[in-house]
Amino acid sequence: MKVRLLFAFSILLSAISGIASATTYTLPENSNDSVITQFHDDVSLTRAEQNETLPDVARRFLLGQTEIVRLNPNVDRWQVKKDEIVRLSNRRILPDTPHEGITLNIAEYRMYYYPPTQKGLAPQVMSYAHGIGRQDWKTPLGKTSIVRKVKDPAWHPPESIRREHAANGDPLPAVVPPGPHNPLGAYMLHLAVPGGYLIHGTDIDKIYGIGMQITHGCVRMYPEDIEALYNSVPVGTPVYMVKQPIKVGWLDNTLYIEAHPDLEGEETTLDQKLETASALIQKANAHATSQSGAGAAQNMPEFDRKVLTQALTVLDGNPVALYERLPQKELPVSLPTGHGSKGGYYHGV
Repeated sequence: MKVRLLFAFSILLSAISGIASATTYTLPENSNDSVITQFHDDVSLTRAEQNETLPDVARRFLLGQTEIVRLNPNVDRWQVKKDEIVRLSNRRILPDTPHEGITLNIAEYRMYYYPPTQKGLAPQVMSYAHGIGRQDWKTPLGKTSIVRKVKDPAWHPPESIRREHAANGDPLPAVVPPGPHNPLGAYMLHLAVPGGYLIHGTDIDKIYGIGMQITHGCVRMYPEDIEALYNSVPVGTPVYMVKQPIKVGWLDNTLYIEAHPDLEGEETTLDQKLETASALIQKANAHATSQSGAGAAQNMPEFDRKVLTQALTVLDGNPVALYERLPQKELPVSLPTGHGSKGGYYHGV
């Protein structure tokens, strides 16, 4: 029954708007939890409205191409038949960064924007798909900020890029004016990173490259996403650029892991992934234990190691549950005599 409701919701959403709006999540009530959920069902699905491709479905739901392909390994990327079921993203684990400004996790081709909390509303995070730098033009890492915003930018391609295009028989002019074929799209955010790195839109020729390693190091977004971000973030907004292919986080006393493939040109073994995941699990367990007031964690939790190995092998980016802890019990504590109680109890703190 829940799956049918998700079908109906997905079809209704795409029928009304053609393209979904940016994905907005309410942050968990427990500030120590870091798993966000769009639908309160385990799996989110949609039904292809016509013969199309997985990139077409990704475009409609503002997902990246790599993401939707990984979620649907048994669906032909280029031949999705009418009425065929396509799996969408539902849960995500927030990257391990401050919950402020913008975080770009290039390992998952995903951006997280934490807007200022409005009075009377629960804190939220907005998530966007984006493209990143190719293997030979890597997107930089580190903390930076937005230093300038430009609407309808002209593109002045660097000499290195002009030489590359010329060698491929596709010469570029010294200046590409604003318009539908400008690779920067209609909006551009300058980052305080040496080398002129940007967050920008896309031209109509490369719109299906969102969620892939396709740029010369900049971060490329869908047109409606960069427009929303441009209109939301002020100059000076902090930007955290990280690479976290493995993420671990809690939600309602359950520990989840989310694992993504290596980027092109990188290769880590399963043993290396297991080592990284184990360290993250231990860190998450220690933090949760210390926050509960029970002192530092002494041992690793007895999590499902088979599930862990499977997640690090499949690498589909879908959070899976590893371990469920019992909620902290209210411990009975005897009141000392002379405090208005005979054999009474109060809740431990």
